[in-house]
Amino acid sequence: MNEHCHRHASETLKKETETETTMQDRRTPSADRSALPFRMELAHPPDVRGRKAVVAGLGVSGIASARWLMQAGAQVTISEIRRLEAFDPKLVTELQSAGITIEIGGHQKETFFQADLIVLSPGVPLGMPLCVGAREKGIPVIGEMELAVHIFRTPVIAITGTNGKSTVTECLGELLHGAGLKAFVGGNLGTPLMTYAIGPQTDDWVVAEVSSFQLDTSPSFHPRAAVILNITPDHLDRYADFNAYVRSKHAIARNQEPGDHLILNDADPHLEHFDPSGSTILRYGLDETERRHAFIRDGAVVVRMPSGSFHRFSLGSFALPGRHNLENVMAVILTALAVGIPETAIQQAIDRFRALPNRLEKVGEQDGVSFYNDSKATNVDAAVRSIESVPAPIVLIAGGRHKGADYRPLADAGEKRIRHAILIGEAKNLIAADFSGRIAFSMAGTLEAAVAKAFALAKPGDTVLLAPACSSFDMFSDYAHRGRVFRQAVEALSHG
Repeated sequence: MNEHCHRHASETLKKETETETTMQDRRTPSADRSALPFRMELAHPPDVRGRKAVVAGLGVSGIASARWLMQAGAQVTISEIRRLEAFDPKLVTELQSAGITIEIGGHQKETFFQADLIVLSPGVPLGMPLCVGAREKGIPVIGEMELAVHIFRTPVIAITGTNGKSTVTECLGELLHGAGLKAFVGGNLGTPLMTYAIGPQTDDWVVAEVSSFQLDTSPSFHPRAAVILNITPDHLDRYADFNAYVRSKHAIARNQEPGDHLILNDADPHLEHFDPSGSTILRYGLDETERRHAFIRDGAVVVRMPSGSFHRFSLGSFALPGRHNLENVMAVILTALAVGIPETAIQQAIDRFRALPNRLEKVGEQDGVSFYNDSKATNVDAAVRSIESVPAPIVLIAGGRHKGADYRPLADAGEKRIRHAILIGEAKNLIAADFSGRIAFSMAGTLEAAVAKAFALAKPGDTVLLAPACSSFDMFSDYAHRGRVFRQAVEALSHG
């Protein structure tokens, strides 16, 4: 994928958002377990003149929300748990000069309970006690995405799922650009939706990566085309159980109507029987079945649309490894056809697909050993997909902050493919317990030490794979930071 495809996916923006997420998680690690369904009504656009609006989170999305609310006549306070030294003093001064109050170093009960509206930045838990208390008092508590969709004039293509969201989102954005359309690409991927909402909104489409947390706080979200790629255990530290997480992902379709499209991975057991009323459902899977609209046959994606049209797209130049990326490309194809993109533009996009940084990215080769960076594999299912996709034998580097998942599927996938595992981070002992007696492992205190140890253990023809199966926040600012450290450690081997 070319540089144009990455222009909206700033790792700096992602870092700000994820930093806020992890700090909130440390304070209320299971707060969302008390969250209840809620309703709210806003005008289009919302009339907030003279109202007290609190924005939780001084990240890029919070700033964009605060600026719109200020321009719309609200009395705006930004509430942030991080301390002042974490922020650019010029930014703080600029916001204060615009009339925005900033409370740093912790959320204030009085501020939240006296608000007329509370807007949460992505990653701030809906179940945070102050949010629960505010909702009990009848104060609307919404997410940044909910505010954005009440301002949008542009139709939305939304992508959710446990894994593959960023790849599919970026590829769809590139495909639309290649078809001569203007598309804003953002959301959970990087640039917040509010950034687009407060602008001139001149694009043809918004292509949004959407997380379960955003769906939890956006009851009015209505994408013209919605994609659910897969649902596997993740964020169990933030949900009461896996079923609650599944319901959160399903919510992307709750407001769809006739004329809208819902694209589903029919091979996923949590999507196979999902059949909400309203939209046209397009299903895909690797194998051909009677109900699937897209499947793989003879090196191509074959599509049978409900309208009766038939399409065939060659995979001869498709460069992304793994079965999961074949599923991803089918999702892209069905979505593109659903919104009226010509076959030629779709085929050109398939031929140009390339791995995004930190997503099963080959970063080097040394003495016959290949090194793959999949730092974005922040849950067990993503790490399993990595293990199944790269050449074996594998020396695996895994570990980080535990998110509540079971690591036995990792051992199942790796028992015949992993030569040795180097375990790091807070979860290393939990992973070791599930690997014990099945996969040889050792421990490392740092990622740099893990890379050096992995290279010493690897033999020519082996693959050293960073697929952590955990979040990065115990040792790094975000997954991109972890990926950079891994690349630097690999590069250092050639200078050693």
